[in-house]
Amino acid sequence: MAESDSQFDAKAFLKTLTQQPGVYRMLDDESNVLYVGKAKNLKKRVSTYFGSKKISPRIQSMMQLVNNVEVTITNTEAEALLLENNLIKEHRPKYNILLRDDKSYPYIYLSHHEFPGLSFYRGSRKKKGEYFGPYASVGAVRETLNLLQKTFKVRQCDDSFYRNRSRPCLQYQIERCTAPCVGLVSPEAYARDVDYARKFLQGKSEQVVNHLVSEMERASGELNFEQAAKVRDQIEALRQVSQQQYVSDLSGDCDIITCRMRDSLACVQVFQVRNKMNLGNKSYFPKIPHAYDDAELLAAFIGQYYLQRRPPEEIITTTDPKDSVVLTDMLTRQRGARVKITSSVKGKRARWLEFAIKNVNTAFETRLASRAGIEKRYAALEAAFDLPEPIQRMECFDISHTQGEHTVASCVVFNREGPAKSEYRKFNIENITPGDDYAAMLQALTRRYTRLKKGEGKLPDVLFIDGGKGQLTQAGKVMEELQITEVLVIGVAKGEERRAGMEQLFTLENRQPILLPHDSLALHLIQQIRDEAHRFAITSHRHRRNKSRTMSPLEGIAGLGPKRRQSLLKHFGGLRGITRASEEELIKVPGISKQLAQSIHDVLHGDN
Repeated sequence: MAESDSQFDAKAFLKTLTQQPGVYRMLDDESNVLYVGKAKNLKKRVSTYFGSKKISPRIQSMMQLVNNVEVTITNTEAEALLLENNLIKEHRPKYNILLRDDKSYPYIYLSHHEFPGLSFYRGSRKKKGEYFGPYASVGAVRETLNLLQKTFKVRQCDDSFYRNRSRPCLQYQIERCTAPCVGLVSPEAYARDVDYARKFLQGKSEQVVNHLVSEMERASGELNFEQAAKVRDQIEALRQVSQQQYVSDLSGDCDIITCRMRDSLACVQVFQVRNKMNLGNKSYFPKIPHAYDDAELLAAFIGQYYLQRRPPEEIITTTDPKDSVVLTDMLTRQRGARVKITSSVKGKRARWLEFAIKNVNTAFETRLASRAGIEKRYAALEAAFDLPEPIQRMECFDISHTQGEHTVASCVVFNREGPAKSEYRKFNIENITPGDDYAAMLQALTRRYTRLKKGEGKLPDVLFIDGGKGQLTQAGKVMEELQITEVLVIGVAKGEERRAGMEQLFTLENRQPILLPHDSLALHLIQQIRDEAHRFAITSHRHRRNKSRTMSPLEGIAGLGPKRRQSLLKHFGGLRGITRASEEELIKVPGISKQLAQSIHDVLHGDN
C-alpha cells in the first residue's frame, strides 16, 4: 500500500468520493498541484492510488508528497479530458507530461485596410482582419510570406510605416511590393493581387492559377505582352510551389503525429496537411516524468496540442493514444465536426506515416547527441530572453579594418548543432568614410538582409551585433526599412574594462543594459558566437589586406583585362618597364587606346 506520510485521511476521503466522471488534483502540503488526472469514475480511479500495491515508482514518489486531493465533477468523460488539459496548462504539474508552452501560435494576418498588408502574427486574434493558420512553425509562415511577396507583391509593412512613406521603400526596389503607399499601383490591381493571395492561403491555388491563365490570355490577346509575361511568371512560381507542397495521395485536412522516447527525453513530431498542401513539420520535446509509454505520451500531447488549435478531420499516429475514444470525442466537440484518430493505415497513408517516423527518429537522435553541451546553452538563452519557441538559427555581425582601410564585415551563423561554417559570409565594405564603423555595419546588414528578403537564404531567429547602442541603431534602421519584425536583435557591448563576463546586452525594445551572470550558460553562448564573428572578421580583413598588397596595380584599371595586361608585361618586360613608359609608348601596344594609356599612366604615377 502506497499511503502518504501526510495527515491526509485517504479512507475518509474515499468514502465520500462520487462515482461520476471528473477531474482530480493531487496537492502537496503547500497546496501546489502535483498531478492532474481525469476519470470516468472518480472513486474507482482515485482509489487505485491508495489501495494498489502495483503502482509505479513514479506514483510512489508522488504519493509521499500528497497532502490533499481535490475533485471537479463533469457531465462526461470528454468534458473531464478537456478540463484536465486546461488545468495541466494552467498549473504545469510536476508529475504530468508537459508540452512546452508556445504562448501563442504563428498565423498570417491580412489587415483590415484600403490596401491590406500581409504579416507574421502571434497573439490574441482581436484585431480586425483575416487570420490564416495556425502554422506548424515560424519557418512555415516565413516561407509562405516570402512566396506571396515574390508572386503577388502584396505589402508586408505595418500600417504606421505605410502611412509615413513619401517615396517607395526597398521592397519596391527589389520587386517585392507595388508601392501602394505612393500610388504606384491602382486600387483595382492591388485588390486583385490581395484576392489571389487570399485564395492561395485558403488552399485554392488551382483556382488562382486558372484565373491567372485567363488574365494572361486576355493580355496576350490585347497585345500587352509585357503584362502577359508578368502573369506567366506568377503562374510558373505558383506551379513550382504546388509541385513542392502538393500531397496528391492525402485528401482533406490531416495531421500525422509520431513520437520517440527514451528515459526522460521525448520527441513528438507533427506533420500538417491542409487542402492537400504540406505545411511542413515541427518537433516538440515535452517534459516527461519517468515510466510513461508511447500511448500515454501521445494522449497527453494531443490533448494539450489542440487546446488552442482547431483539430483536423484526421489524425494519424504511430500507436493508438490512451483513451482514444474519449480523446476523439473531445476533439470532435472542439472542431464541431467529426475527428478521426487512427494508427491503422494502409497504402499511401502508411507510406506517409513511415516518412514521418523517419523524421521523428532523426530529430530525436539529433537532440540526443547535442543535448549535453550546446543544447543547455540554447535553453538558457531562450529562458534569458523569454523566447516562445526554440532558437533554430542565429547570426552575428562584426567589423574589422586597419585604420579605416580594407574594411570587412563578417556574418557567422549558428544552428542547433553549433557553428554552420558553410553559411558564413563576409562583406567587403566600400564607399564609406574610412573608419566609420556605423556606416560599415549599415551597409553589411542592408546587403545581407535585402538578399534574404529576396528569398536567397533564411532569416535568423536571433541577430547579434558586436557593438553598443550605436551599432544596434544601424541594425534597427535596416530591420525597419525591410520590415523584418520577427527577429530578436541584440547588441553585445564590452563591459567594464572590456573584460569577458562583463558584457552589456541591449535590444531594440530595451536600451537599458541587460547584465547576465558571468557563469550564465546563455552568456557563454553569446560570447562564443561573438568571438567567432570577431575571429572571422579579422581573418577576412587580413586576407583582403594581404591580397591588396600583393595585387598588381594594373588589376584595378577599368578596361584592362588579363589579355591586355599580359601584352603590356610581355612588351615592356615587366611592371617596372611599364611604369617607365610614356603614354605614347603605351599606345604602341596592341589593344591599348589613347584613353586607356592615359588611365594606366595616371594610376602608375599616382595622378588618379
